[in-house]
Amino acid sequence: MPATPHIEKHFTATETVRDIVIGMADGLTVPFALAAGLAAAVSSTKVIVTAGLAEIVAGAIAMGLGGFLAARTDAEHYGSERAREDWEIDNLRDKEVQEVTDIFHGYGLKGDGLAAAVAAVTFDRKRWLDFMMRFELGLEAPDPKRAPVSAGTIAASYLVGGLIPLAPYMLLSSIPEAFRYSVGFTAVALLIFGGVKGHFTGINKAKSGAQTVLVGGLAAAAAYALAHAFGS
Repeated sequence: MPATPHIEKHFTATETVRDIVIGMADGLTVPFALAAGLAAAVSSTKVIVTAGLAEIVAGAIAMGLGGFLAARTDAEHYGSERAREDWEIDNLRDKEVQEVTDIFHGYGLKGDGLAAAVAAVTFDRKRWLDFMMRFELGLEAPDPKRAPVSAGTIAASYLVGGLIPLAPYMLLSSIPEAFRYSVGFTAVALLIFGGVKGHFTGINKAKSGAQTVLVGGLAAAAAYALAHAFGS
């Protein structure tokens, strides 16, 4: 009887998917909370739309800039660490060779096999540098185009997410009616988004969706309660 095939499930999200998750999560939650809060304090949907659009634009710029700076920081950190390792290979060669030996020894290599592996890595300088960056420091070479792409992806995701809870206030003049539609649209969007996020992160889709809805709901409820308390 054939053995049951082994199917591995790992985190499959690319960096782009991670950026979409970051932008969409805040884009759905923050404008929704703002609109819900204003719905308890103002009498015109135009005010909510104006404030909501301003927040979406400002939030998208801030989130995009944050993603850009984070990616740039990662690249700069990798470059400085690689330069340090390069210097150590020249000036502390014996210590660096010992570090390679310790790494391979930690994986169970011994004797001639260990000596051969160490010799193979330290023979080529670039290979040696790459090895130390990955296995000693746990760093991967960043994509040089990562920063602007990350900024654009996060900003666009925030804009798309933010327009979902705001759309009913743009289409309807009645605040109570627009509020109900906004809650419904956002809840569905958060549920779908949470399920998609769960798919890529390996978490149960239903659990991830429920958690995402809960977080967004709590944020909106807090904003609504505060606005109602101070506005009354």
